Amino acid sequence: MAKRVFFSFHYQDVSDFRANAVRNHWLTKSDRESAGYFDASVWEESKKQGDVALKKLINGALVNTSNTCILVGSNTYERPWVRYEILKSFVRGNHILAVHINGIKDKHQKTKALGPNPLAYVGVTYSADGKTGTLWEKIGGEWVQYNKIDGSANFSTSVDSTYRGNGYNLSNFFNVYDWIKDDGYNNFSSWLK
Repeated sequence: MAKRVFFSFHYQDVSDFRANAVRNHWLTKSDRESAGYFDASVWEESKKQGDVALKKLINGALVNTSNTCILVGSNTYERPWVRYEILKSFVRGNHILAVHINGIKDKHQKTKALGPNPLAYVGVTYSADGKTGTLWEKIGGEWVQYNKIDGSANFSTSVDSTYRGNGYNLSNFFNVYDWIKDDGYNNFSSWLK
């Protein structure tokens, strides 16, 4: 059965056609079932509606998704809404994966060097009892609490004793793929959970 995937990306990668090469690759398959997913993402341009409206739109788009795929371009890691989408997905329990897309030829048939992994710029610490998680983001080389989800950096959780009292970049928990080198066209559905 096809899974519902929320795609998170920098709008620049849409205008360069890289993000859509991944999001729309199902169009060249016999059906969405063989592609293995349904796209539930929203467009960053909708940010013109304001922060509250965009949060509501993102939160609504995440409903009924089980996977969040970050399409990693050159500056994706810096985008505030990408960070929101990653951390909101993490708190709600989505499986998260990152896919480098700079190896895909853009509209000018050019590629770029891989961009930084956005999952290395967001993280979580767990309380000693494992019942509370605190979200973090890295800004200018410093880790600061991320309180843009429901006004608090803290959320209720229940983690295994091995994680209690420790902090982690989300890159420790989730896989990163390269669309070209890892043959995303044929393997994307196997990366989903």
